[in-house]
Amino acid sequence: MINFGKRQRAADIPLPAYSPHRSPCAFAGNVHRRAFLMGVATLALSGCVATQEPAPIIVPEPEPEPIRPAMYRAMPNERFPVPPVNIKRLEPRLWRQVVDYPTQERAGTLIVDTPAKYLYLVREGGKAMRYGIGVGRDGFSWSGRAVIAYKRKWPTWTPPAEMIERQPELAPYSAVNGGMPPGLDNPLGARALYIFQDGRDTLYRVHGTNEAWSIGRAVSSGCIRLLNQDVVDLYGRVPDGTPIVVIPDPSTAIPA
Repeated sequence: MINFGKRQRAADIPLPAYSPHRSPCAFAGNVHRRAFLMGVATLALSGCVATQEPAPIIVPEPEPEPIRPAMYRAMPNERFPVPPVNIKRLEPRLWRQVVDYPTQERAGTLIVDTPAKYLYLVREGGKAMRYGIGVGRDGFSWSGRAVIAYKRKWPTWTPPAEMIERQPELAPYSAVNGGMPPGLDNPLGARALYIFQDGRDTLYRVHGTNEAWSIGRAVSSGCIRLLNQDVVDLYGRVPDGTPIVVIPDPSTAIPA
């Protein structure tokens, strides 16, 4: 006998999680919703660990080349063409210039201020033409009153016997061998002014150099060095017999 009691309707029977009777659109909707939530979580996580954009690297602009004064340009018309001064190696205070310089010395006198590394050519009215110089290193600095006995353009250099004893490699340039011929490599440079005291050669000179770095320093064997451009200028301003006064520097004076 067929039981016509309570019949469970098909609609009341729970369907499995996935069933061909469940709408495929509904299932797909759940999948899409879970994927969307996972994507949002991923984006949130990635936002926490993202690195900042690196700051741009600022490359400083190179310093502009200093303007070379016309007086320190090349001198192509010299017997041996003189190159321009490397102005980066020369402090502006050491440039040739007219300055106030009150002194009891008469106009036309050369005054070498060894401690300050300046040479002054005294002018009228409390003025002077000032040149930066290099001077003698420790134990080689001469001082006193003397005169410029004579001058030479592109001189021959003859190291004294005492220097050759200290530096035997200079023997090929001894007086017997005729000295070192003139040129840009000659230590006396483009011009030399010869210092005599009481009629005798002191063996010290006012001379030129291409080594701008040495101006303002105590580096020589006692001579007074100017840039080649400056010694050419000085050469044209002072005659033979010009008085010269060299102020001592206690730190570099020749020991008594």
